Amino acid sequence: MAAIHGKNTKPEMIVRHWLWGHGFRYRLNHPRLPGKPDIVMMKYRTCIFVNGCFWHGHDGCKYYTIPKTNTEFWVNKVKRNKERDNEVQRQLASMGWHSITIWECELKAAKRENTLESLSFTLNKIFLQDHSVKHYELPDEEPMMAAEESPTYNTERE
Repeated sequence: MAAIHGKNTKPEMIVRHWLWGHGFRYRLNHPRLPGKPDIVMMKYRTCIFVNGCFWHGHDGCKYYTIPKTNTEFWVNKVKRNKERDNEVQRQLASMGWHSITIWECELKAAKRENTLESLSFTLNKIFLQDHSVKHYELPDEEPMMAAEESPTYNTERE
């Protein structure tokens, strides 16, 4: 497992090349954010995680199969990875960041274009929601008085 690298994987490179080609700018593996997300888009306050189906346990995916040897180890490893992923996403959400997870199987040739177009749509929607003009309405109540009513003085002189 020492030969397995977590950066610059083929699925991650596909997403990065597509984003850059479509005008989206990003940072890689930001050290100050929990989990060091694969792609960080500051303008959108969004973190993109490009997960391998096997390593992160993509349920219902044909690429996620538990090995027949040393099964207990692999089940525990994938379980810990899933728990860590969920915790990192909770931490990012509490900090006001959006998290998007793209699975390796969604970047296969048949689904790639739909997945990346969907990513673009989601990023634009996030940007518009975060930067929309908020209209505030004042309540129709009668305003409260800031001071006491002025007393009436006797203006007649004797």
